Amino acid sequence: MTVTVQTESTDAPERAKDTLDRAVAHLLSLQDDTGWWKGELETNVTMDAEDLLFREFLGIRTAEQTEQAARWIRANQREDGTWASFRGGPAELSTTIEAYVALKLAGDSVDADHMRRAAAYIRENGGVAHSRVFTRFWLAFFGWWSWDELPVMPPELIYLPKWFPLNVYDFACWARQTIVPLTIVSSLRPVRPAPFGLDELKPTGPVAAKPVADDPWSRFFRALDRVLHVYSKRPVMPVRRHAVRRAKQWIIERQEADGGWGGIQPPWVYSLIALHLTGMPLNHPVMAQGIKGLDGFTIWEDTDEGTVRRFEACQSPVWDTGLSLVALRDAGVAEDHPQVVKAAGWLLDEEVREYGDWAVRRPGLEPGGWAFEFANDYYPDTDDTAEVVMALRYAAHPDTERMREVLGRAEVWTAGMRSKDGAWGAFDADNTAGLPLKLPFCDFGAVTDPPSADVTAHIVEMFAESGAEYRDQVVEGVRWLLRNQEADGSWFGRWGANYIYGTGAAVPALVLAGVDPRHSAIRRAVRWLHGIQNPDGGWGEDLRSYVDPSWSGKGDSTASQTAWALMALLAAGERGAAVERGVRWLMEHQNEEGGWDEPQFTGTGFPGDFYIKYHMYRIVFPIMALGRYVKAAG
Repeated sequence: MTVTVQTESTDAPERAKDTLDRAVAHLLSLQDDTGWWKGELETNVTMDAEDLLFREFLGIRTAEQTEQAARWIRANQREDGTWASFRGGPAELSTTIEAYVALKLAGDSVDADHMRRAAAYIRENGGVAHSRVFTRFWLAFFGWWSWDELPVMPPELIYLPKWFPLNVYDFACWARQTIVPLTIVSSLRPVRPAPFGLDELKPTGPVAAKPVADDPWSRFFRALDRVLHVYSKRPVMPVRRHAVRRAKQWIIERQEADGGWGGIQPPWVYSLIALHLTGMPLNHPVMAQGIKGLDGFTIWEDTDEGTVRRFEACQSPVWDTGLSLVALRDAGVAEDHPQVVKAAGWLLDEEVREYGDWAVRRPGLEPGGWAFEFANDYYPDTDDTAEVVMALRYAAHPDTERMREVLGRAEVWTAGMRSKDGAWGAFDADNTAGLPLKLPFCDFGAVTDPPSADVTAHIVEMFAESGAEYRDQVVEGVRWLLRNQEADGSWFGRWGANYIYGTGAAVPALVLAGVDPRHSAIRRAVRWLHGIQNPDGGWGEDLRSYVDPSWSGKGDSTASQTAWALMALLAAGERGAAVERGVRWLMEHQNEEGGWDEPQFTGTGFPGDFYIKYHMYRIVFPIMALGRYVKAAG
């Protein structure tokens, strides 16, 4: 239920303070006893469908797991029989195929109405042939798709030196962690007995070929793929066996303490499949730990239909805790509040001190940063590190010397991770190769990690408070942000939806870095935000803006996106009607718990392909915006 608050402009700051206090109390109530915050990280049902297929492939799927996951998959089907990649989005073919197959695995009859509607959509939209590579990989595991019709990535790829094009470090960390195990899988071409057929998904009439890129490099790689198919059937076996062993060792070395790989689903499950195919039994410690660790990413919920089981693609405790502390800072909570101190202690203990894949491009850089998850020492990221540094600067901690050392290491590491163009990607420096984008294998979204406006803005904001020794970092970051502003005045948001997120990050960072709020770039951003404000006073942006620019800044109002817009406007010195209407929207839509309801997905995994609903966003960002509003009004 939403609490309705009627406001007049004269008492808006006082009422906003009441709203803020309720939200802060709610946030504090969500903290774990050990000090962290973590909201659910919700994605689409491909995670649940692939979990069932993974367990079927390994022979460990249970009836209870299947029944519970099927309930969740059914609950997310729409009236037209399809599934989408985000709440309210358009029908998505690959998601619908995977959900359909999972429900058939659960025993749903092909004659059931919901299955007939799904199958009709699949047939009418080109069938399996038009799905993404990952979907066809899962179907090939059971003979529903031919390995001959899948792109080849040979395990010999592991031999390519770090300076050679298309070596594994040319790919983003999430892509390389997925590709290395899949090189093993595609070389062994496993097929498990299919529990049923999928003939009902075949189109009944002629189907147009799936569109493909027609530039010279794309044509070259399609031709190379045909050559690799021939080689894969008659490889030089000593070389192939050694490549598989080397790739296997690469995978094993990167298993994390929780049993996973990189803290995300794709490399986790593909690594387990690859290791098992090379002869590693299920009771091997690496396999057993990996399978057991998946339970930590599983959520069970009791509903009227029975227990549902859903799988998180990732978890975000470090990110959520950093954001929560920044929100409490903005709300005026004392730095020595016991829960603030406890959170700071937990974050200090999460510092990553290991050399990971990032060191391939920065071998002389001392480690010192944070990852997104509970366990991910190989892949800390600059975005989390910037947010945690800002959080820890606010929080009190009894060990001030340790705090100083940790923050110092984080600043040095982040500065060292700057790319040559003056900005920052999330996980790697200078991860900007163009060739990986042309491979027929890589149709599953972003496969490189170039600098982005949102990450760069967060780091500029961090360094703006770091002192004179990091002034060059600030200057280079500001120049990059000014060069990369969109023509309409917004900034692209790589990790959040989308232009509102990028703009909500860039404007506060630029102003804190010393850019005059009267600067033309800031004024263009302000005009853009004024122009996209919804009639109800809030802001929202549909995730379709990643593929269709006409959606830029358009969508139903949400709490997190309204907060991002407000933070930008407040940083720019705006105090007029647009801000008042936005604050009023937040006040009027607060729920009885003190948070906000937000069914929409406002986070981004891969632009255009994979999206996230961070359950903490609808709490922490409104607190930041309201806290800054109340402070400005006071």
